[in-house]
Amino acid sequence: MPADALFWDKIAEKYSCSPISDMAAYDRTLERVTHYLRPDHRVLELGCGTGTTAVKLAPHVADMIATDVSQKMVDIGIGRAREAGVGNLRFAVAQPGTAPEGPFDVVTGFNLFHLLADQDQILEAVRQRLKPGGMFISKTPCLSDTRSAVKRLAIRLALPVMQRLGKAPSVVQFMTVAAWQRQIEAAGFEIVETGSYPDDIPNRFVVARRC
Repeated sequence: MPADALFWDKIAEKYSCSPISDMAAYDRTLERVTHYLRPDHRVLELGCGTGTTAVKLAPHVADMIATDVSQKMVDIGIGRAREAGVGNLRFAVAQPGTAPEGPFDVVTGFNLFHLLADQDQILEAVRQRLKPGGMFISKTPCLSDTRSAVKRLAIRLALPVMQRLGKAPSVVQFMTVAAWQRQIEAAGFEIVETGSYPDDIPNRFVVARRC
């Protein structure tokens, strides 16, 4: 089992009980995501965590598969979907690069890509799973653009200690919004919408169409 799967398994229960830190930003993100969803769409979510977002998005589409590396996260997601009565949502344990092949109309990844060492490979995997013209919708903390220099420094200093103690994932990428968006475009996408919700990190929301 990959090290990060063990990490997420370990914190799954605590994670599932943690409140969303900025509900207004989360609601704004959901609003923009659902703008691009259609009742006939097939959707794949990468890094679904405990399924909160998948449960909210699935009623807007025909079929949705939510994936995560953590079996315990997925188990919680299955329970949430059952409790919500969402019948068109399936879950699977998978690495981002080995998720179901599709093709899909939309692939999503929220708070995921800064935790991946192989971003270019996963972006290519996303592109391959999308229909021509399909949408990649993501939201990614771009830690190098954190507005507060003090906060930015604090994160950089604390992160290695937290990783050694098993309190943080083994990979956390520091990138800028500009660099991240260039990376998406270089992978064969056309960016059609961006925004930061919230904007103090910023947590960059990007909608990109497969070219």
